[in-house]
Amino acid sequence: MIPLQPLVNNFLLNYHLGHVLLFTFAVTTLGALPLKSQRVIAVNLVVFGLIFAVAPFSTMSAPYILFGLVLIVVGPLLWTMAE
Repeated sequence: MIPLQPLVNNFLLNYHLGHVLLFTFAVTTLGALPLKSQRVIAVNLVVFGLIFAVAPFSTMSAPYILFGLVLIVVGPLLWTMAE
């Protein structure tokens, strides 16, 4: 029988916090799309932008933090354009 822990460790060592946050951002955005509300998407963008920006720099690389800053700017723009 193959031990499970080395398989899980080899899989998880390839990912860091930025990958996990990006995956959850994509899942929540796809989950909010059926609501057809621009304001819900805007809140989602701002919240994940803040999470990306506040996350420790040592746990993920710089593009993820810059992506968070972009989300912080785009979210309020989408909120103001929503009907």
